[in-house]
Amino acid sequence: MAPSKNDREARERLRRYTARQQVYGVQTKRRFRDNVAAIIAVVLVGALGTGAQIVYARGGFSPAPTAASSPSASASAASAVPSKSIAEDRTWTGSLKLNSNVTLGIELDGAKAPQATSVLVTLIKKNFYEGTHCWRMSNGSGAKFLQCGATKADGTGDDGYQFGPLENVPSDSEYKTGVIAMARASTADSQATQFFIVYGPTTLDGTTGGYTVVGKVTSGLSSMEKNITDKGLTPADSATSSTDGAPKVATTITAATIK
Repeated sequence: MAPSKNDREARERLRRYTARQQVYGVQTKRRFRDNVAAIIAVVLVGALGTGAQIVYARGGFSPAPTAASSPSASASAASAVPSKSIAEDRTWTGSLKLNSNVTLGIELDGAKAPQATSVLVTLIKKNFYEGTHCWRMSNGSGAKFLQCGATKADGTGDDGYQFGPLENVPSDSEYKTGVIAMARASTADSQATQFFIVYGPTTLDGTTGGYTVVGKVTSGLSSMEKNITDKGLTPADSATSSTDGAPKVATTITAATIK
């Protein structure tokens, strides 16, 4: 018996419905796959963008780029690193101005840290640091520092290169008040443009090599404390640490000199 017109129309509707469902299923799988790929890409970009310059401090601090008590650096593309011969065997003096009311006298040690000193001298001379951010501080009982030198307020951005080796690292992992040291990631050759200024007793984890002491603050540290660090910080992650985060007084380097 030949199928009726109604039967044929019903089968045709079922065929079209089944075809639509198959197309929908393929599109759904493709969207899911594309979304997963996009998420992975965002995570990878974020991992690069958040920066590598993290100082790991003793005493339970979390080693995360946005919430650690260890001065940190940002990932960057390879570029020409200034030659260590620029600063070798010389002591350099200059100043850093933070905001409009803090001027720090600084001294860089080209004899003990020629590579790091050459980098900072070159960056200062080309006005790189003007407008960069002191985006992070720690005020823990064993880690007191202000981290500076990022081109963006979130702690990312540098001059396009990373360098090593580590130099003039304290053998006892103690960083004295007034020390200026280079921030970095987990490897010795991941130093970049960021540095940290120690304003109180600080012990940093030395198991991955420590941090290059490039110089010291010779004047103005008490002014930095009074106008910036004494005002406190906003924790990056209060669940992890209440002593590491952004200074409540937004701080930028407004001028830098060296000679």
